[in-house]
Amino acid sequence: MKIDILSLFPDMFSGVLSESILGRAAERGAVSYHITDFRDYTKNKHRKVDDYPFGGGAGMVLMPQPLFDAAKSVSTEGGGASRVILTSAQGKPFRQKDAIDLSGEKHLVFICGHYEGVDERVARCLVTDEFSIGDFVMTGGELAAMSMIDSIVRLLPGVLGNDTSALTDSFSDGLLEHPQYTRPADFRGMKVPDVLLSGNHERIAEWRHKESLRRTFTRRPDLLKGRPLSDQERKWLREFKQE
Repeated sequence: MKIDILSLFPDMFSGVLSESILGRAAERGAVSYHITDFRDYTKNKHRKVDDYPFGGGAGMVLMPQPLFDAAKSVSTEGGGASRVILTSAQGKPFRQKDAIDLSGEKHLVFICGHYEGVDERVARCLVTDEFSIGDFVMTGGELAAMSMIDSIVRLLPGVLGNDTSALTDSFSDGLLEHPQYTRPADFRGMKVPDVLLSGNHERIAEWRHKESLRRTFTRRPDLLKGRPLSDQERKWLREFKQE
């Protein structure tokens, strides 16, 4: 996979993309990162990339020309970008299913928004996907792009030490992940549930499924709305409501 990032602050990505799983993925050839300062594409002699909004109002808006030209350049070099992603507080919420979808692409372009946003013609005519990572506003789209890239790259084949790890992540099946424990089995009187020490894989799988549902019901009940439930899951939910 090739990932192009269009940003006014390219240095923000240097540490993030070279460390941990993201860095190892690049070393193994699973992904390549290319960061472009789209200020380099402005035709303004002062290298200006923003201007006042028509109609008045506070703040500045990113102009279309530098972004269109920068995106065209990286798309041409990459043989044509399949998806152009804009980080935006107005975008649809980025979910695990979106990470899974995007992990199947060969080339992604991320546009990091700034100021009051981008000229609407960028969003309508250049961007294929507009995503937000939460109901809050940040200074720029760089941190949001980093978060999305991390969630996408870790799903690429061979990136994680164990490819099955991604299959049990929170949200992968619509539920939060179950509680995890490691050694020692008894830490300051706090003991690991007996079932996890039983060696009975069927019982362990059932316990994990139930605890995933319990955690989702307790912390993110919104995830259960519209989710198909088995008879056993309905039974467990009735138990949780009585606790």
